[in-house]
Amino acid sequence: MTPWLVVACLALLPAAFGNRLAAARWPSRHPRAAIALWMAIGAAAGLGGAGIGLVAAVWPLATAFPHGAHTLSHRLLGGEWQAGMSVALLWSVGLVAWLLATTARTIVGTLAERRRQRLLVDLTADYSPAHDAYVLPSAVPVAYCMPGREARVVLSRGAVDLLGSAELEAVLAHERAHADGRHDLLKLPFVALSRAFPPARRVLEAVSVLVELMADDVARRTHGNLPLARAIVRMAAPAQPGLAVADTAVVRRVERLLHEPRNGRGWVPAAAYSGAAALLGGPLSLLAAPVLCHTITPG
Repeated sequence: MTPWLVVACLALLPAAFGNRLAAARWPSRHPRAAIALWMAIGAAAGLGGAGIGLVAAVWPLATAFPHGAHTLSHRLLGGEWQAGMSVALLWSVGLVAWLLATTARTIVGTLAERRRQRLLVDLTADYSPAHDAYVLPSAVPVAYCMPGREARVVLSRGAVDLLGSAELEAVLAHERAHADGRHDLLKLPFVALSRAFPPARRVLEAVSVLVELMADDVARRTHGNLPLARAIVRMAAPAQPGLAVADTAVVRRVERLLHEPRNGRGWVPAAAYSGAAALLGGPLSLLAAPVLCHTITPG
């Protein structure tokens, strides 16, 4: 039994290394791989947390965990409840239910907000065939993507007037990359996680920056680094007077475009994906063991 409890506890360890990942430099060169690693850390922590409760519930039975899980289920169905088992199972069930409920609320709220924004854009913005975008009558320079099956790129009149043609095209390419890559779906699990556990908001902030870097990579391949860097700075300055140059995300994006090579070390993404798979292996094997054990040795 002890090895299974150790496996369950180890599944929670990746969450402790989140701060180091957020401060590391390599994710800026390989944002997609870094997001995959963040996803694995979050999933491993959630599955590991549920697994600890399941292993703890089986512990009083003094039997191997996979077989003990079936013994536990038979006892519970037969009405043989014990205080320790009940608390441990309530922890696992409550944790999973909380995560699922928060995710469902996040999805419903996101869809409702998206419909509201689309309606506002339809009422106030004019479609510009020259830019293949919707232009809002606002002097504040903004540009964003409304994702979904009917994705739209939205600009403000202030952005159109402020940016040169090369800069504007780079911004449009950046926003279209968000739409085509469905980056909103990449962020959605982290939005739900931050709502379920507010300390995880830092994870959402780190992933949000990585998503911007992914879109930057698409835009600079066709429009170059300098026009995009100029557009980022010029659009940030009016929005945050006196603060734009100190904004961490803006500084990181601009420095990356101007100073960092496009491709880092080739082995880093492979290592990140392998690490993500390894992180998920522990909690998945923990939860799958009772099912596999029952399948191999029925009855």
